[in-house]
Amino acid sequence: MDHLTTRYADAVSSSKQDALVLVPLTILDFLCIHPFNDGNGRIARLLTLMQLHHFNYEVGRYISIERVYEDTKESYYETLEASSQGWHKDRHDVFPWLEYFWGVLLRAYREFEERVGQIRTGRGAKTEQVREAVLNRREPFSISEIERACAGVSRDTVRLVLRQMKSEKLIVSTGKGRSARWKLVQT
Repeated sequence: MDHLTTRYADAVSSSKQDALVLVPLTILDFLCIHPFNDGNGRIARLLTLMQLHHFNYEVGRYISIERVYEDTKESYYETLEASSQGWHKDRHDVFPWLEYFWGVLLRAYREFEERVGQIRTGRGAKTEQVREAVLNRREPFSISEIERACAGVSRDTVRLVLRQMKSEKLIVSTGKGRSARWKLVQT
């Protein structure tokens, strides 16, 4: 770890390495070193956010990179395995990991761009945003899914709109509490 932190600090101070190469390679090295018995992945994702923030890649402030990793967990483990083979003998292929990392970052930026594009101003815009998100659903959905689709809309507003749409007989609830799912009424 001392060697890794020294090499990272030297690379940052020399400004010779592009951040979008330096950060994922540092994280790969950290994961291959595996300094803790448990929690290395969580620490690596925290380090990723900190390093990206240091280089002014701040998408992690608005989009959960942790969730993107979770959504692509299978690819995460496959690329980590592929890129860590031979790491201890300095005979590993970093490109699967780089491509995966860049894909995660690109996905986060695309999601951010999509959310920003959905932000509207004016009275009733949030209500309309929630209604539109609900009406575009074909499968049963949760309140959390609507929240994620509606940047800047509070859970209370989502619940209020869902109650209104239920009273209009546009949607029905298929459960109660945290496990509740909603679906469109078929017309």
